[in-house]
Amino acid sequence: MTSQPNQNPGNARVISRLMIIVFGMFGFGFAMVPLYDVFCDITGINGKTNDQAVQAVSRQIDESRNIEVEFIASLNADMPWAFYPLQKKVTVHPGQPMRINYVAKNLTDKAIIGHAVPSVAPGRAATYFEKTECFCFTEQKLEAGEEKEMPVIFVVDPELPEDVNQLALSYTFFIKPGSEAQTLAQN
Repeated sequence: MTSQPNQNPGNARVISRLMIIVFGMFGFGFAMVPLYDVFCDITGINGKTNDQAVQAVSRQIDESRNIEVEFIASLNADMPWAFYPLQKKVTVHPGQPMRINYVAKNLTDKAIIGHAVPSVAPGRAATYFEKTECFCFTEQKLEAGEEKEMPVIFVVDPELPEDVNQLALSYTFFIKPGSEAQTLAQN
C-alpha cells in the first residue's frame, strides 16, 4: 500500500494565506523606517534633526528672548570612547549663530570609526534648531588613543514658539557597522 499525499484543498489555501502573511510582514518590516521618519516629521516626536547642513542665512537676531541650550553626550554600550561637551550650557538669542565643541577620545589601541546621531528636546523644537556645521554630518575616525575636538555651529530659528525657552541637544555615538571596533566589542 502506497501512501498518497494529503490533497485536501483546504491545506493549500491555508499555506497560501500563510505565505501572503509572511511576505506582508517582510514588506512591512522594510517600510517601518520610512514610515517612522514620516511620523516623526509630522508629529515632532523623537526630536530628530536634519542631518544636513543648513545654509547660513543672514537673519534678524531677537535680542528680546534668551534660549538656554544644554548639551548632552552619550555612547552606545559597545563604543569604547570618551565623549563629552566642553560646555554644558549656553544662552543664545534666536537668530544668533553659536559655536560649541564636543571632545571624543578613542580609549582603545585600534582605530575606530564612529557616527553621531543627534536629537533635540523638546521634539517640537527640533525643526527650529539648525546646524550649519556639525561632526554628525560625517563619520569620525579616531586612531588608537587619539583625542579630537569636534565643533557644532548652530542657530535657533527666531520662529521658535514663544513658550519654548530651553532646548537640549544630545548626541549618541555608535560604532560604524563593519568597522574593526565592532569586532573588538563583540569579543
